[in-house]
Amino acid sequence: MAGTGPHDRAPRRSAGMLENEVLAALWATRDALTPAEIQAEIDGGLAYNTVHTILKRLYDKGLVLRDVDGRRGAYRPVKDAAELAATAMRQALDRAPDPVAALRHFVTGLDPQAKDALRGLLS
Repeated sequence: MAGTGPHDRAPRRSAGMLENEVLAALWATRDALTPAEIQAEIDGGLAYNTVHTILKRLYDKGLVLRDVDGRRGAYRPVKDAAELAATAMRQALDRAPDPVAALRHFVTGLDPQAKDALRGLLS
């Protein structure tokens, strides 16, 4: 029967992609969410156990808080998306053998709008 073989499945998403999807669901609301609520928000049919495992990994990494506002089993992100991206950028620069060269390459790769925004932030 066509369309039912093992090669017809959607490509498997990496752990990082799944973590990003869970974080995106959390960033989309101000409320702490339970694994079931996150599962309902994510398009792609993730199993409840998969969502719970991803949340545990994010908790272990210090990226989400658990049991916030008295809702047992609810999760909230520690940082918003911009803060998390900024942290990753700082960590990447800290790991670079030549942070100034890495920053130079990063800046020269920015589109004109991002360069203008950076100039505005620095002035």
